[in-house]
Amino acid sequence: MGDLNKVLESDLPAGLSKPAIRALTSAGYLQMEQFTKLTEAEVLKLHGMGQKGIETIRQALAEKGLSFKEKAL
Repeated sequence: MGDLNKVLESDLPAGLSKPAIRALTSAGYLQMEQFTKLTEAEVLKLHGMGQKGIETIRQALAEKGLSFKEKAL
């Protein structure tokens, strides 16, 4: 039941798979703004996250005028 409460407190986008949601909530990522501090590669390292989930998050961030953190040069 604890995981359900976490999901209810999040603003993760609809359309994420259950494995992706579990991966993100288990790692403590519940709010879209948190992804602005992470690169796509960092999120992809989470077990359960795939390219489709990254695309879903990328689109949701763009709708809010946000984006993933850019890779360091």
